[in-house]
Amino acid sequence: MGFIQGMKEDAKKSDAHWLALPNLLTYGRILAVPLIVFCFFLEGRLQSSDFARWSALFIFIAASITDYFDGYLARVWQQTSTIGRMLDPIADKLLIATCLLLLAADTDRTIAGWSLWAAIIILCREILVSGLREYLAELKVSVPVTRLAKWKTTVQMVAIGFLLAGPAGDKVLPYTTEAGILLLWAAALVTLYTGYDYFRAGIRHVMD
Repeated sequence: MGFIQGMKEDAKKSDAHWLALPNLLTYGRILAVPLIVFCFFLEGRLQSSDFARWSALFIFIAASITDYFDGYLARVWQQTSTIGRMLDPIADKLLIATCLLLLAADTDRTIAGWSLWAAIIILCREILVSGLREYLAELKVSVPVTRLAKWKTTVQMVAIGFLLAGPAGDKVLPYTTEAGILLLWAAALVTLYTGYDYFRAGIRHVMD
């Protein structure tokens, strides 16, 4: 009976972790990804109208805010969990990658020409670092997230916010798109450095 009772208590604790508010915020950030895509396809085809851009921007801002609060609340309320640590970076990468692809493919070509290289740098870095982390996890090696890497994510989020507003934002605040492109390049440069930092930290274990 004691064994069965213990299993029931473990199951309740597991359910509590899954349904903890920090994890619910992370789930919401993942759910925001298809909603942002839907905003650009309201007319049945890829269309970056002003309404689509403002709607996508509103959802993106709400999702970005949850990126701060899920980690903060998990630490303050001591509700950190394995599922939360796994899904949090995945949610960030899904949100950023989806928005970059949409902005490169939209009818206004918000990200085009040389600016595509900035988006490519960001996407390639995320894929490479994720692969490195997965490999090191098999070796039981943990690579902590640096403070600069957190700032990198913040700059990426702000840049994408400006670019989502794009031409619609230019009508309210001139040079919104240009500011977004400039921030995107700044994010790409920081991304390169943090990517190098991660590989430098992990390459010793790979060589071994």
